[in-house]
Amino acid sequence: MGYIHVYTGNGKGKTTAAFGLAMRAAGRGKKVIIIQFMKPDKGYGEQVSARKLGIEVYPFGTNRFVSKKNPKKEDIERANKALEFAKEKLKEMYDMMVLDEINVALDFNLIKLEDVLSLMDSIPEKTELILTGRYAKNEIIERAHLVTEMKEIKHYYQIGIMAREGIEY
Repeated sequence: MGYIHVYTGNGKGKTTAAFGLAMRAAGRGKKVIIIQFMKPDKGYGEQVSARKLGIEVYPFGTNRFVSKKNPKKEDIERANKALEFAKEKLKEMYDMMVLDEINVALDFNLIKLEDVLSLMDSIPEKTELILTGRYAKNEIIERAHLVTEMKEIKHYYQIGIMAREGIEY
């Protein structure tokens, strides 16, 4: 049976946890793919490191923030393209597939919940499916085998320290 992991919540570390799990799997010879919703290919540290380890990384975002109240047509198209890409890649029998920020794409109504649930129901027996992002829907949580909520207690952004290379990106 394939297993489903969810990393959600408002705290830091969801993508970091998923990439760490992907790196662990790759280190054991597993075939791993990471599909990023709403994130561009900007050479973020995790993208660079994963690729050096032979992990496939496919970002589908743009270089701008997505408006939750008024997403651009391109944002919706890219998110749906990422979801279709994930469905096609599942046929290639990966040991692990990470769908980074898919929960946010759902919350922003860029993709449909029923399409994500259908993908979750179709994972091959040997595949670990990891879904990240804030705002995980109850239906996603119910289908998952492992759910971790990252809870922000304190963050240095609150005192004006901005994103740092090698730490946040």
